[in-house]
Amino acid sequence: MKPIFYLACFVILISCDKDSVDNPNCRFLLDLGVNININLSLPQYSQLPFVGNSVYIPNAGNGGIIVASTGSDFFAWDASDPNRPPSECSILVPKGLEATSSCEDKNTYSLITGQALNDGTLQCSLKNYRVERSGNNLLIFN
Repeated sequence: MKPIFYLACFVILISCDKDSVDNPNCRFLLDLGVNININLSLPQYSQLPFVGNSVYIPNAGNGGIIVASTGSDFFAWDASDPNRPPSECSILVPKGLEATSSCEDKNTYSLITGQALNDGTLQCSLKNYRVERSGNNLLIFN
């Protein structure tokens, strides 16, 4: 009976999510469920179909969601800086295809790749959400 117990414990340990322990610095964002449908015909989203534009959608994810357009694709990212504990200044402000925190370090990220732009020492990328287009609507989810 003991060998079965030890085998079960071993299987549970090796099946745990490795990514959560690989980088202990990337644990500021919660894994929250997101399911948003936005209509590109509405005035607040009317600039999204054009290349290089982005919009901030509050009250979703950890710090809101930023949706960016390359003209042919849409990308959605959590608007909370993944390299800082959540605070008022860690909410990213989008401008074109970049987003910057208002904290003193002014971390800046690409809204195409999610990678940090201003500092090679930042270890965490933006949290990405899936985007599916259906007609004039974007469904953003994880």
